[in-house]
Amino acid sequence: MVAEPHSEDERRAAFGYLNEAWEEARLDGIDGDCLAQVALFTAINELVSTYGEEAAAVYAEGLGERIRRGEFTVPANRQ
Repeated sequence: MVAEPHSEDERRAAFGYLNEAWEEARLDGIDGDCLAQVALFTAINELVSTYGEEAAAVYAEGLGERIRRGEFTVPANRQ
């Protein structure tokens, strides 16, 4: 899959929008696990729409190892 490069500012802005929507949904009583599953479905749907099923499947195959390496783990804030 050949993704278009996105600037760090664009990524930060997108993350901010998603975090706001996530928090709003949580305040409305939507369970975090439900949000996560729907977010994953939506993201994979977008990848399939953009790059096709095979490229999205190849990308998804690499997610397990990335999770195990801690790429998606956010360290706890230490105060």
